[in-house]
Amino acid sequence: MLPASIQITGEQLSAAEVQDICESLKEDGVRLLSVRGCQLSDRDFGRLNLNLGVVSGAGRARHLADALKTNRSLQTLFLHGNPLCDAGLVALNAALSTHPALVSLDLGDGSLGDRALGLVCGLLPPDGAKSGLRELTLSANPGISSKGWARLAIAVAHSSQLRVLNLDYNPLGDQIAGMLAVAVASSRTLEVLDLEGTGLTNQSAQVFLDMVENYPTCLRVLVLAENDISPELQQQICDLLSDDEPGPASTLNVSFFNPTDSSPQMVLLTSGLGESLLAETEM
Repeated sequence: MLPASIQITGEQLSAAEVQDICESLKEDGVRLLSVRGCQLSDRDFGRLNLNLGVVSGAGRARHLADALKTNRSLQTLFLHGNPLCDAGLVALNAALSTHPALVSLDLGDGSLGDRALGLVCGLLPPDGAKSGLRELTLSANPGISSKGWARLAIAVAHSSQLRVLNLDYNPLGDQIAGMLAVAVASSRTLEVLDLEGTGLTNQSAQVFLDMVENYPTCLRVLVLAENDISPELQQQICDLLSDDEPGPASTLNVSFFNPTDSSPQMVLLTSGLGESLLAETEM
């Protein structure tokens, strides 16, 4: 019987090992495939049906795009820590935008810029359009400008699907946070917003406090850690968000796929980051 998951960390993958992974994937017997911090040749990378490893340039991104065009059951794609840059995401965009089941995408620490973010906004279609992402991670992409973040805020405001948005460790500042607050207030679906370490002050926190205190919102979790925000303001926001929850807001668990279902496939292409995300998929 084929394994339900393949998880390899920090190894040099031989041609034979790559071939074994390919055969398992062809038999549709792998639900979770994680290759973290591993090394493999360009030739072997191109042979992988779902192209795992470090996506270190546009060439490998094109290999991954070709694989995504032939595999139509993927729901979750984690590319955290891969230096895709704008060129890499351009290579992937056609496959991502037409993939029917993709609901969770992690592009954290991907050296993305405004051009790439514009393509990501296309994966958040407005109300009444096709289905889009439910969870999006854009952590640690400092190359994105305020104009790019403003465009994302508009897309979030009109998205009919997005539930979780992780923007931690981006230099957003209070101005962009204000735009995001408007987007959150407009969204009918967003439940989790992570703004940890994004250069915010009490000014931003006061805007979010006013929003959750005076306007109806779907938001349940707002992460403001590692910002220049007073603990009192953070606690006030947390208390308001958790009023309708059985426990503290920080303990809310959000999941959009059933680990016991044999149909979803997950691919994690990381550089050793995102362990918490992997832990959630294995629960």
